[in-house]
Amino acid sequence: MTIGLVFLTLLMGVIVWWLFRQTINVQPWQAQAVTPLAVGVAARPAAKIALWVFLGVASSLFVLFISAYAMRLELEDWSPMPRPRLLMLNTAVLLGAGVAMEWTVYAARRAEARSVQRGLVATGVLTFGFLAGQLFVWWQLNDAGFFVATSAATAFFYLFTAVHGLHVLGGLVAWARATKRAWRGGGDAARTRLAVELCATYWHYLLAVWVVLYALLVSKDIGLAICSSSPL
Repeated sequence: MTIGLVFLTLLMGVIVWWLFRQTINVQPWQAQAVTPLAVGVAARPAAKIALWVFLGVASSLFVLFISAYAMRLELEDWSPMPRPRLLMLNTAVLLGAGVAMEWTVYAARRAEARSVQRGLVATGVLTFGFLAGQLFVWWQLNDAGFFVATSAATAFFYLFTAVHGLHVLGGLVAWARATKRAWRGGGDAARTRLAVELCATYWHYLLAVWVVLYALLVSKDIGLAICSSSPL
C-alpha cells in the first residue's frame, strides 16, 4: 500500500516540478521587453502546461482513492475477492498501446505521415481492446455474483477500474482529434506532432497509474488484498 502511495506521490511531485520549471524563469515585469520571436522560441505550448496541470489534479484524485482504500483495508470485516486472470492480459494490451504511441511520436518527429497514421490507429485499437477487456472482467465478476455492493473489496475494484477507464475514455477524445488531424493532412506537421506528443504523455501517465492500481488489485507480496490468490 505504502509503495503505491509513494509512487503516485512521486508522480505528482514530478508533475509539480515540471510545472514549476516552466515558470521559474518567467519575469512578468519584463514581459513587454520580450520580442514576439523570442516568445515563439522559448515559450512552452499552453496545451502542454494545461495537460500537466490536469495530470497533477488527476494524480491527487487517485491518491485520495488509494488513501481511502488503505484506511478501509484495516477494518476486520475486509474480505478479498477472486483475482480475474484477464487483468494481466489487459495490462499487456495497455502496455502495447503505450509502445505504439511512443513509436508514433518518433514517426511524427521524422514527419512520416503514413507511419503516424498507422501508429495512431494501432494505439486506438489496443486502447479500445483494453477497455473491452476491462468491461469483460466486469461481466465475469457480475456473472460470478460479485457486485458493487457485495463487499468493500468489490466496491474498490469497481471504483478503481471505473475511474481509470473514464480517464482512458477522455484520452480517446484527444486521440480521435489527433487521428483526424493526421488523416486530414494539409501540411500542418507541427500541430500534428504536438497533438501526438500530448497523447503520448497522457498514455504513459495512464499506463503508470494502471500499474499502481494493478498492484493494488492483485499483488499480495506488498500487503495488498483487494483480490485473493484464488483466480476467477
